[in-house]
Amino acid sequence: MQTLIRRDTRAWRIQVWASFALACLLCASGLAALPGMALDRAFMVMGYAFCLTSTFVLAKFVRDTESRHDDSPLWRLVVWGSFALAMALTGWGLWRMEINPTWKAYLGVSWLYLVSSAFTLAKTLRDAWEADHAEACNCRAAPADTTPPL
Repeated sequence: MQTLIRRDTRAWRIQVWASFALACLLCASGLAALPGMALDRAFMVMGYAFCLTSTFVLAKFVRDTESRHDDSPLWRLVVWGSFALAMALTGWGLWRMEINPTWKAYLGVSWLYLVSSAFTLAKTLRDAWEADHAEACNCRAAPADTTPPL
């Protein structure tokens, strides 16, 4: 007996990728047009990149720990700590910048949109990988039907 393997619809996958691409575009355009010092812009670019990479690492870590618990406590601290540090430092950098509050709001919302769409993209990619893996296991485990046709 084969198990039912659920997959995301094509429309959902397109929406997730489009949302992530839009978030990247909004962040990039906001940072490129950011008024003020080049040092502030460089700090925010690094902060956004740090948040993005730590988001993907955290998403993978959380998903992996659902099925197994063999990670060391120090690794847990590194993963959660890097995500918290990335979010805190980027938020602090945004808060302390001497720019118009409208710019701060735009950068803040686009930053949070980037992080949330990255979590959604990571989940969608992992779901697809797990479905592919389950199908491969089902194909190997399913016995061949050797009964002659009627």
